[in-house]
Amino acid sequence: MALNTKPNIARPDDFYQELIDLHRDLSEEQSREVNAKLILLLSNHIGDMDVLSEAMQAARKSAEA
Repeated sequence: MALNTKPNIARPDDFYQELIDLHRDLSEEQSREVNAKLILLLSNHIGDMDVLSEAMQAARKSAEA
């Protein structure tokens, strides 16, 4: 399996709104904690270390750009 970077969310606007709502009324620290927990939950769901490594590399690369 390879990392899918093509649009793959059926209702992206709904997803984005739910993600924003997830952080509403949280402190910055709570928001970071929620993000970390969400990353770990989704990583566990993916479960493929090659895909996870590719995703981490892509995220790092985009942050350095």
